[in-house]
Amino acid sequence: MKNIDEISKERAVKLFGSREVEGFEIGTTQGLQQIHTYLFCDLYSFAGQIRGKDISKGGFRFASHLYLKESLTKIDEMPEKTFGEIVRKYVEMNVAHPFMEGNGRSMRIWLDIILKENLQKCVDWVQIDKMGYLNAMQRSPVNDLEIRELLRGALTDKINDREVYMKGIEQSYYYEEEDLYKGN
Repeated sequence: MKNIDEISKERAVKLFGSREVEGFEIGTTQGLQQIHTYLFCDLYSFAGQIRGKDISKGGFRFASHLYLKESLTKIDEMPEKTFGEIVRKYVEMNVAHPFMEGNGRSMRIWLDIILKENLQKCVDWVQIDKMGYLNAMQRSPVNDLEIRELLRGALTDKINDREVYMKGIEQSYYYEEEDLYKGN
């Protein structure tokens, strides 16, 4: 029997070049909800729904559910004309973490759709080391320079390259896997 990651990864793979993705709003909470629903509709009863509880991960508490709708409205209004603006929006959405589960996987697709639409670029996620990415994202609410430069170094104009997309999905899911080995 397939697990949640395998099923949602299959859905993510099907998303490339699909008619569904053409109907998603770009750069909005609604668009992110559409992605989340698409990936997790058969897996979570809360797929695409904004969370109503507080959550944290690794000691970091995400935006309080009490202020989440207001925060998401402000994120929706953020500009996305330049690479820096897009990364700031991505960082703010990460701080919001609007879903109970599946935020990172959904947001990386959301980011690539914004980059594709506005800059004719996407991230070649394979070029980004897992720990470097996770550490930069953890520090990004204080200063987004590290994540911005990490992403900038992995930008590609191969926005319609299925191989770049497929390897990116693999990498995105790898970022979410727990590292069981911790060296001395």
